[in-house]
Amino acid sequence: MEHTEIEQHLQNKGVKPTAMRILVYRVLEQCNHPISLKQLEERMVTADRSTIFRTLNLLLKNNLVHSIEDGSGSLKYELCTSQSHNTFDDQHVHFYCEKCSRTYCLHHINIPRVSLPDEFVINSANFIIKGICPNCINKK
Repeated sequence: MEHTEIEQHLQNKGVKPTAMRILVYRVLEQCNHPISLKQLEERMVTADRSTIFRTLNLLLKNNLVHSIEDGSGSLKYELCTSQSHNTFDDQHVHFYCEKCSRTYCLHHINIPRVSLPDEFVINSANFIIKGICPNCINKK
């Protein structure tokens, strides 16, 4: 996405497009897999950890990114692809490689829908498959 497209996308979601928000969005966009706060910090060496964290929380709150609990002990973040709120479009299966610790998005595999009693409201779902990725298998 071009700089102006990112600005417009942030504005469409109700987020003021500051330099830091655009930068965090751009870094997440350049990654082809979910990354942790620490990994994001490593790519943004001049940015303060707390500023990056606050920016991520704002982007989460406004459905620009979503977080994944992959069992590694740290949340991973990736851009949302859906354009609407309260949708399961971004809730796909993730694969966590136990060898290289990388989390992969399996966009083509949706999380199965679960029917809950009427009193419960689903806000998100997390579906992680763990094993060894093709890159690590081929390194043997």
